[in-house]
Amino acid sequence: MNSRHGHAMRFGVLGPVEVLKGGSSLDLGPRQRRLVLVRLLIEDGRPVSQHTLCRDLWPTDRPTGAASSVRAHISRLRAVLDPVRQGRSALLVSGPAGYALKVPREARDTTLFEESVAKAREALRGRQLPAARQEIDAALGLWRGEALAEAAEHAFAIRERTRLDGALQDARELQTAILVQQGETEPAIGVAEGLVLKAPLRETSWALLMRALYAAGRPVEALRQYERFRHMLATELGLDPSPQLRDLHTAILRHDVGVLGMPPTSPTASPGTSLSPGLPAGLPAGLPPGPPPGPPSGPPSDLSSGPDLAAAGVHPDPGPAPATPFVGRDEQTAQLVGLLSAAAAGRPQWAVVNGEQGYGKTRLVEEVSARAAAAGFTVARTKGGQALSGNRGVFQTCPTVQLLDALRQDGTDSAQDEVAQKDPLGTVVHELTQAPTLCVVDDLDQAPQGFHRLLRRLANVVREAPVVFVCTLRNPDAPVSSMLLADLALLGATWLTLEPLTADGVAELLKAHGEEAGPEEAAALHRRAEGHPFALAELLKLPPGRRAGPRAQVPAAVRNILHARLVELPDAARTMLTYAAADGEWLDVGLLADVQGLAPDELLPLIDAAVTARILVWDADPAAGGTGRYRLPELPRDVVLSTQTPSSRQLRHAALARELAGRDDADPARLARHLRAAGPMAPAAAPAPSRPSALGQGH
Repeated sequence: MNSRHGHAMRFGVLGPVEVLKGGSSLDLGPRQRRLVLVRLLIEDGRPVSQHTLCRDLWPTDRPTGAASSVRAHISRLRAVLDPVRQGRSALLVSGPAGYALKVPREARDTTLFEESVAKAREALRGRQLPAARQEIDAALGLWRGEALAEAAEHAFAIRERTRLDGALQDARELQTAILVQQGETEPAIGVAEGLVLKAPLRETSWALLMRALYAAGRPVEALRQYERFRHMLATELGLDPSPQLRDLHTAILRHDVGVLGMPPTSPTASPGTSLSPGLPAGLPAGLPPGPPPGPPSGPPSDLSSGPDLAAAGVHPDPGPAPATPFVGRDEQTAQLVGLLSAAAAGRPQWAVVNGEQGYGKTRLVEEVSARAAAAGFTVARTKGGQALSGNRGVFQTCPTVQLLDALRQDGTDSAQDEVAQKDPLGTVVHELTQAPTLCVVDDLDQAPQGFHRLLRRLANVVREAPVVFVCTLRNPDAPVSSMLLADLALLGATWLTLEPLTADGVAELLKAHGEEAGPEEAAALHRRAEGHPFALAELLKLPPGRRAGPRAQVPAAVRNILHARLVELPDAARTMLTYAAADGEWLDVGLLADVQGLAPDELLPLIDAAVTARILVWDADPAAGGTGRYRLPELPRDVVLSTQTPSSRQLRHAALARELAGRDDADPARLARHLRAAGPMAPAAAPAPSRPSALGQGH
């Protein structure tokens, strides 16, 4: 809405309640006053009596002066929201029926959220994927934490919180479908995993997770997720999955593209590969390609309240989304291209590319695959031991058939090849020696043991052939890969470990993005993303002013992945992280233990769990072997902070301040910061520490 001075005013409840005027946040006062504002916003302009406000604010132990307190809060809110009114306020009005807040729908973040979700859904129906992605990211970017955070424990907010939480689940399901449609299967899997953790009995989310895994070339994992959900449903409710989900399960077993609505290939199999994410459970699963279907016959599914994704599985994808500029991997690319030259001379080459999820392993092998294809190589791709072309059998098909299907690429089913059945290894070797060949084995550590055994035999048998094997994996310590990697080490395989991008790499990425950024901006972006290529790509989708600095946002895809990791941690580890996030970037293990009443050796397993979940990192000191510090990077810290209400954060700061105040060697600046952040929760009196301490370093 516009005030008399023309400053736009926006009301936000998708997180702690806030009112923005002219881009600045208004000071709404103490918690009870903010609850009054939330109560009035929920009613959407309908009056709320003074008696109802008193009852809702103080369900028990209502103070004697409750009515006077409500009137005072209303008066102060009027002064903040409508300070230049003349006469009676037209914004916060009072009458015989009570008080009402007259806020236009377009001034609410809930309206902006719902409109963006509707636009994203419509754009997806029209196959306008960039527009759909932009709208869904904008919608999810409006969420700053739990909806109606101040009123989380109040009965009057339950219905609206439930509605908004359901709308958020719908939006994230829509986001998953869009991500899969764009070929960004790993982020889609991360979002879908968070969905099933949030609502473990919601079939639509499980169906999307299965489809995302299948689209990523991981059908075995997709089938495991089905079994996990089926077992949970039977144990908790004594029910079986719906017919739609059972059909999806069967379709994955058979690689039935007619039912799945997608080719049984990875979205990154080759340039131009198209992909449709299909329909979530609760919508017809067996639709052939064509125009959107009409309403299904028969009674509606109990999942019909899910997102309307009917358009997602019935049209071919117009093409892959524009790729993020490929920077910072020149050395690795040159090494792999060098292996192609050596192989062309008839010397088999092996390479292992190791790196965390999102570090660009798949993108690297795509670049090399494109160069190999241009040089006349046959390019065969497998992912997790599954062929990314040709295979029409169920997922249990033997590894030899999978590799043959990847090599032949002519659409024939190698499982029907009688020669291959009689001499499978000889047939594979024959295919490898026909022409220069690049075999890409993505996600080696996700492949079954039989596939590893096949590669070990090939490593020992194929001694003269124009072939390059490039294997990517996330975890080089996985037991399933250990024997193969040992054999490859003896063969002199090239080992490439992808590290985070450097600050110079970030500057190069910005330049490739068409942006001229100074060293400080590139350094800030590098620090915020920790050089992680996926996080950087998501940050670059935000406006420049929202990527780093005081107004920085966490991209929706990154937030969902980090939140999913947090949900999997033990409760005690999440609690520890809330204190750590309040304290700063560097962990003070002694302080965190004391403030929670734990011994340091009780805290360390919680820290280890957070490190394993890739929330915390250990920064070793290169100058002193074996020493270093634990650190909570910016993006995980922002996500941890966003999961807390303002009052919860104030309580954390107050507890830290009390602990620091009792230390003679506490850093005064650090203590003062916690006292300020504690606000009304700050200790009544805190002695000023006499001198700084090493405990304050890094905070």
